[in-house]
Amino acid sequence: MTKVHPNASRADPIRSESESSYGGGGKEGKAVVFTVWRKSLLFNGNGFTVFDATGNLVFRVENYSSGSRNEIVLMDAAGKPLLTIRRKKLSLGDHWLIYNGEESSNPQFAIKKHTSFWLSKVMARVTPYTSGAKACLTYDIEGSYSERCCTIYDNNRQKMAEIKRKESAQGIPLGLDVFRLIVELEFDSSLAMAAVILLEQMFGSRGSLLRG
Repeated sequence: MTKVHPNASRADPIRSESESSYGGGGKEGKAVVFTVWRKSLLFNGNGFTVFDATGNLVFRVENYSSGSRNEIVLMDAAGKPLLTIRRKKLSLGDHWLIYNGEESSNPQFAIKKHTSFWLSKVMARVTPYTSGAKACLTYDIEGSYSERCCTIYDNNRQKMAEIKRKESAQGIPLGLDVFRLIVELEFDSSLAMAAVILLEQMFGSRGSLLRG
């Protein structure tokens, strides 16, 4: 079996993003490459485990991290909450708010599922939620999450992040539970991971990450 998590036993701090790069479509011509595993480090857990290009643990999502059925916590390797994702109250459809750390007020971004697929290629839209935020900070997510082929674009159609299938060194696809997240240096990798979490929540085939 292909080794997905070479250094998973190490709870290292997040490494500098400049330490790994990928020839992407961003302004700098480089991007950070993560391996995303749709699996919790807990036995029979439900979540995500994310590694950098050198195999060090970077992000974690565990199903025990929240007692609420309406929120998901993105943590760093040491278990420190980076972002809390909560379902927006009294909203129709999939509409989520993203907060710094474990804050319960002042959400930073909103992500909403786009329902009119026959009129648009957009799967979901990321918008700033802070007062005075510029409308130009809106991001669209296009593609197919079920095929692990998605792109996040800014308002100028600049590629900010991509989800792609991952292959072994022998060129064999590793399946849908293991894929690459490629993030341009000017885009926040934790926000990109929050988008992955919500794409799984909206379009995933394995059911909700939330506790039932």
